[in-house]
Amino acid sequence: MKFAEIAQFFERMEGTTKRLELTEILVELLKNTPSDVISKVVYLIQGKIRPNFEGVELGIAEKLAIKSISKSAGIPIKKIEDAYRLGGDLGITAANVLKEKTQTTFSTENITLERVYDTLFKIANLEGKRSQDMKIRYISSLLNDATTNEAKFILKILLGTLRLGIAENTLIVALAIAFTGEKDNRELIENAYNVSSDLGHVSEVVATQGIDGIKKFEISVFSPVRPMLADRVKSEEEAVKKFQTEFAAEYKLDGERAQIHKKGNEIVIFSRSLEKITQYYPDIVEKIPNVLICDDCILEAEVVAMNENTGDFLPFQELMHRRRKYKIEKAVSDYPITVNFFDVLYYDGNKTIELPYLERRRILTKIVKEDRFAKMIPMSIIKNEGEVLEVLENSINSGCEGLMLKMPQSPYKAGMRGSNWLKLKREYQNELGDSLDLIVVGAFFGKGRRTGRYGTLLLSTYDSENDTFPSICKVGTGFTDESLDQLYQILSPTVTIKKNSRVESDMDADVWFDPNLVIEIVASEITLSPIHKTAYDVIRKNSGIALRFPKFTGKIRTEKHIEDASTDEEVIALYKSQKKSI
Repeated sequence: MKFAEIAQFFERMEGTTKRLELTEILVELLKNTPSDVISKVVYLIQGKIRPNFEGVELGIAEKLAIKSISKSAGIPIKKIEDAYRLGGDLGITAANVLKEKTQTTFSTENITLERVYDTLFKIANLEGKRSQDMKIRYISSLLNDATTNEAKFILKILLGTLRLGIAENTLIVALAIAFTGEKDNRELIENAYNVSSDLGHVSEVVATQGIDGIKKFEISVFSPVRPMLADRVKSEEEAVKKFQTEFAAEYKLDGERAQIHKKGNEIVIFSRSLEKITQYYPDIVEKIPNVLICDDCILEAEVVAMNENTGDFLPFQELMHRRRKYKIEKAVSDYPITVNFFDVLYYDGNKTIELPYLERRRILTKIVKEDRFAKMIPMSIIKNEGEVLEVLENSINSGCEGLMLKMPQSPYKAGMRGSNWLKLKREYQNELGDSLDLIVVGAFFGKGRRTGRYGTLLLSTYDSENDTFPSICKVGTGFTDESLDQLYQILSPTVTIKKNSRVESDMDADVWFDPNLVIEIVASEITLSPIHKTAYDVIRKNSGIALRFPKFTGKIRTEKHIEDASTDEEVIALYKSQKKSI
């Protein structure tokens, strides 16, 4: 398939903001794509080349892309940087720069989707001393044969700036229409995606086997299941009112949620955001096969750092010391953990997600042979507000951060958030009623003891409808010297020349970042703001929503993707809830 055809569809998608029109263009593209490359097209539409859990990342920085354009066009780097500063989009800059070259060239070679995809895959897998030079050569070879429109979208894919306005839900609807003729079949396709986390594979199945193939989709070991998520409640009264019957209460540990896959003695571990994190937990790989009484299984657990001398749980941030490429053995020794199981999704050929919670819990107790390293998360059956308070107090005294409340008869709803699971945290009982996971999009240089570091961060929410990051606050409190150093190290490689096109902010930060990092924030109140862009015009005309007295909690949420951050909808709900309580 010619890449020029794909680029033309991308161009049309960029030209509209109408959801129905976008879906129609997407359906047309899918119908015109041969089934043997449908998965590649779906990945590229999502701005990736493989599903997230495989960890295949392009990792192309702006400076390297500019060098590649310079090599291909024969134009000085400075001239390209100046054009980029003026235009603000490196893909468009590349198209304009390369236009002059193509006008003086007799012809360019037609490039195929397969060639573009395979080259991107090679770039993602390059490592070692000469990898940067090789990346430039690969990118330049594509740009040499690309038309200006093709070059624009090749650069956007490489830089992760392909913004077609297509959320996963839109893609799922388009797959249903294109290959089953019925929009209503989207739920079956979504279920297949939720248990496989691979929309490329799902598209291949539905394109070749239709809805019958989708109906046969099953959970399989080493393909992560999209996690079930919980709604929030601020008090025991609200929880009892929502459930209106007895319910289960589990301790909510302050750790990293892990989905543990076992087949024989092979162990693979995925994070909450479905990143493969096996390499950070060699102790789990070594010890867990001796703890689990099953051949194959998929279990959910909370991995928590602990003080080996006292047995006390340590804060989540201690686990982040394990996120390193080197000296893992030392990190394992310095930061011991326990693995605390709370659910089973599959074992020995049996899919369990459709079973009631209490039945899954019963199975889990049979599979897990508890010891000092592996435990079951404590659980109680609750009937009233007094019992909730008692268990909450016990949880906090044990070093946990609250409770997970679960409906006893509820199945495991993969990829869904709902009221069958509720979380009640101690800080939910402050004025705001919640903590928020916000995205770092910019920074302001510090003064005094913060000189040479970022003193204040500009934060945003995630607008899932428009796939953008509207600002919500600046935060400069709650930081220790250690956390400021850590944040500087994490954020510095993501500095960009201009504000990312997905960031919505009227503030002019000293430094802009590619949105990549999520941190946890608490605040005293949610207010209306003429400056910040979260939920702009939703509550009041010409006003957005902002946080009053925001404070960093100390938690850098490296296990979360930016799309997992707090959304506009969540903040609006909190604002309305706050107004009701007032």
